Amino acid sequence: MDGRPRVPEQRRSGSARSAEPEALRFGVLGPVRAWRGEEALATGSPQQRALLAALLLREGRTATAAELIDALWGPEPPSQALAAVRTYASRLRKVLDPGVLVSESGGYAIRGLGEGALDLVQAQDLGAEAEKARGTGDLTRARALLNEALDLWDGEPLAGVPGPYAETQRVRLEEWRLGLLESRLDMDLEQGCHAEAVSELTALTAAHPLRERLRELLMLALYRSGRQAEALAVYADTRRLLAEELGVDPRPGLRELQQRILQADPALAEPSAPVAEPPAAPVRPAQLPASVPDFTGRASFVDELSAVLASAGETEGSVMAVSAMAGIGGVGKTTLAVHVAHRARTSFPDGQLYVDLQGAGPRPAEPETVLGSFLRALGTADSAIPDSLEERAALYRSVLDGRRVLVLLDNAKDAAQVRPLLPGTEGCAALVTSRVRMVGLAGAHLVDLDVMSPDEALALFTRIVGAERVTPERDAALDVVAACGFLPLAIRIAASRLAARRTWTVSVLAAKLADERRRLDELQAGDLAVKATFELGYGQLDRVQARAFRLLGLADGPDISLAAAAAVLDLPLESTEDLLESLVDTSLLESAAPGRYRFHDLVRLYARACAERDEQPPSERGAAMSRLLDFYLATAAGVYAIERPGDRLVDHLEPTRHPGLSFGDSKGAVDWLHAEGDCLLACVRQSAGQGMLRRSVDLLWVAKDLAESGANAYQYETTAVAVRDMARDAGDQRAEGRARTALTNALLVSDRFNQADEEARLAIQLAQAANDLAPCCWVPNDRGIIALYQGRNDDGARHLREAITNYRADGNLPGEASALCNLSRIHVKLGRLESAVELARQGLAVYDQLGMTLRVANARLALGIALNAADRGGEALDQLHEALRLFQENRQRLWEGTANFRIAEAHFACGQYALAARHAEQALALRVIGGDWMRANVLTTLGQALSRLGQTDRARACWQEALAEHERSGAAEAEQVRAFLSPAAAA
Repeated sequence: MDGRPRVPEQRRSGSARSAEPEALRFGVLGPVRAWRGEEALATGSPQQRALLAALLLREGRTATAAELIDALWGPEPPSQALAAVRTYASRLRKVLDPGVLVSESGGYAIRGLGEGALDLVQAQDLGAEAEKARGTGDLTRARALLNEALDLWDGEPLAGVPGPYAETQRVRLEEWRLGLLESRLDMDLEQGCHAEAVSELTALTAAHPLRERLRELLMLALYRSGRQAEALAVYADTRRLLAEELGVDPRPGLRELQQRILQADPALAEPSAPVAEPPAAPVRPAQLPASVPDFTGRASFVDELSAVLASAGETEGSVMAVSAMAGIGGVGKTTLAVHVAHRARTSFPDGQLYVDLQGAGPRPAEPETVLGSFLRALGTADSAIPDSLEERAALYRSVLDGRRVLVLLDNAKDAAQVRPLLPGTEGCAALVTSRVRMVGLAGAHLVDLDVMSPDEALALFTRIVGAERVTPERDAALDVVAACGFLPLAIRIAASRLAARRTWTVSVLAAKLADERRRLDELQAGDLAVKATFELGYGQLDRVQARAFRLLGLADGPDISLAAAAAVLDLPLESTEDLLESLVDTSLLESAAPGRYRFHDLVRLYARACAERDEQPPSERGAAMSRLLDFYLATAAGVYAIERPGDRLVDHLEPTRHPGLSFGDSKGAVDWLHAEGDCLLACVRQSAGQGMLRRSVDLLWVAKDLAESGANAYQYETTAVAVRDMARDAGDQRAEGRARTALTNALLVSDRFNQADEEARLAIQLAQAANDLAPCCWVPNDRGIIALYQGRNDDGARHLREAITNYRADGNLPGEASALCNLSRIHVKLGRLESAVELARQGLAVYDQLGMTLRVANARLALGIALNAADRGGEALDQLHEALRLFQENRQRLWEGTANFRIAEAHFACGQYALAARHAEQALALRVIGGDWMRANVLTTLGQALSRLGQTDRARACWQEALAEHERSGAAEAEQVRAFLSPAAAA
């Protein structure tokens, strides 16, 4: 016996879990219910449901009248028990299909049901399938099956059913459910989902405090989440509870886990099984770019690199093979690497990964971003991908363990960028290309790739142009490849141009290259050699193409969208797309993704040099960048207006001449803002330094959601600092005041309140000196929030009243609503709870009237806080849960975490300590507005909930961590936490 509940065997012919459309279905994993198709059937009184349950759970056997009487009433049945049983059976017969409830040998039985007619049967089948899947190592399927089984429970099994038999079955079914839950949680940890599991385990240990397996899983989840002190505190709580309640010590497994945590056992740090979440059929990525059909030469390098790759995993204990190629741009590193990788594909049957690390550009790819992309390509679900670089790298290595995968890391910046991306296990291999030699990459096979030999260069040229045209003009062809500096990229561009022009001879091309006006003054290895090849391609462009090439190269940012490019070129969208695609055909531009384009980093530098040299009149360069800035500012203002209808910030922005994009809904607008975040901020910095300071600052300000959502937060702050300094140096008080306003918001979100308040103070001074009304509205609002967080409630109320006055003078209803909601928070702190609720309701009414979805969430959050403080917990939770839903819909992760924190506070106030702990854990996992200071407040609340649940040691661990943060920041909350940790509080 495996401990699973047993049900009638005649209905277990297979694993099908759905009933026929009009067949009978029964439920016992909750209230005892019956359906015919979708129609609910009346199952009668509690005793009649008890009879039905007893028959359903008899494992296909007939239940005698005596057995049923005992099941319903126990040893002291009523005098008319037998008659009652017969009455219940008769009534059930009338409800059920004919022949289902049969009389037999003086008793009764349920017969003739279809497959999966009982929810318990479905749960058993799912549990059995999950066991099989786990046995084969398919943890993802096993977890999914167990979740499906657990979803069949609808509250307490046999709910409301009286009698000793039902009570026994209830206990047994609940025990089985907990066993399934423990199995699934165990697999969650094996899959690396420890941070997510902490919240659920915290609630479960509160509900089942003596269940040691749950405590063990919680300790492991906390330890893997970097919370060692809390993990050890869980053990201390468990030991004390078991001694007090049962007079026993923890079981050996729990004691052993405590010792391993104390010793920081490395085996505990990572899951014991692969942590990827592949589908049933393993994902085999095939990301290699296409190999060029005319690959030529490099034979010695091809053989050398192929031999290194072939050695991967050939012998027991061999290390992963790493080859790193270095050379100047355009020397053919990527082409060679891709060619070799394709040749080696059969040696790596589990897949090939590829990424351009953009190491030669101003913004190299972040390793954590690349790891996220690789993990998704390998089948890992987004929800299972952790946040930190270290966790992603560990998960990546675990996913690749036991697989043979080739990883091509193209255009790397340095060894530090590459190291986290290496598989790290035998059987896998990595090819790396870079401009710099990877001397810091331990154990790597280093290859220095130089320009081609004359013979190789000529062979490449001949393969592209055709022997029939090259052979008669061999000397001219040698002149061509020499003029190209024997660089493969330059040769390919030159040969492609010649191949496309059948009327040209090789001598004509050689003569063009010989003309120094057609190329740079010198032709040598390094950047100038690359620029010479670009000169050749540029010289073949027509007038319109050449203008587009020059102007598009002016824009900073990793790439450019089609719409932004149309703004730069001042052309219609369709014409721009045709033009850009023609440049893609010349290899001077790359198609990064549908609707997005990018330059190779060296081509961009060359394009800018061409713009400085050739663009006439020179003012067109500035005009192009001005159009791009207008496009971003107008579009970002449109996004802001959609998200905040009625907000008058957009009316205070600098005017634009170029229109922006229009969006049909909020989702499209928000998607655009986040997709363009890097390019938009790059435009702000670039334009601010080119005499377009005021519009740049306004673009930064109106795109402040990039900071508030947590996306681009660091880039936003550094851009705000740079623009602030430019405005100060330029002596532009209006621009400097607005830049400091934007910076205030960024600093506030990241909990640097002193810095934020100083920026806000200076912003107000500058705005008043410049007679600029807009910051005089928004800055006092931010200063009110800062004062609230710092416990300066009177100052906060003064700032917020000023903000309300200024917003009203400006006719800005949403701004006024924001300040009202923030003033509500101040009134909560001052104990003025009636007015706090009223202020929040006023703000909410304005937002509801204007249809501001995201801001409604902020108002409901404020109202929930006020209602909770007023001991109206039920109403508070309604508001807070609705706020949480809206934050989730708008992808505001930090606000989502903040809402969970406030929900935790409300549950704590209602005495629902397990729910409070669960939501506090979710807040910690998501992170919160207010940075480390607010995280410490979450830990304080979590500690309070755990303390009420009897988990005092873990509670103290939370408080100690919170106290350390509050003492570091000098926060007033430190005193409250010290009180929790005092001996008097413990007593």
